[in-house]
Amino acid sequence: MDKEFTEIELDRIIEMAWEDRTPFEAIEFQFGVTEAQVIKIMQKEMKPSSFKMWRKRVQGRSTKHRKLSDNSMKKFKSSRQKQITHNKISKR
Repeated sequence: MDKEFTEIELDRIIEMAWEDRTPFEAIEFQFGVTEAQVIKIMQKEMKPSSFKMWRKRVQGRSTKHRKLSDNSMKKFKSSRQKQITHNKISKR
């Protein structure tokens, strides 16, 4: 892998990879790393047993692979996620 990531970026990549509903394409869009590179990062940063469990869970999972999912997943954002406008917290 050519790019070095900060600790915060690396933590976010791992967090996104661990989330079931975040497709690998979203990680690639945000950080410029392919699915294969994410797998290498996960293998390097996780305990072997945790890595094996993660790989077993995400292999072939339609929510992690956008091309396997239905077309309801057109965006990288959950439909339940609130819109953030100009970084201001909306008041109730």
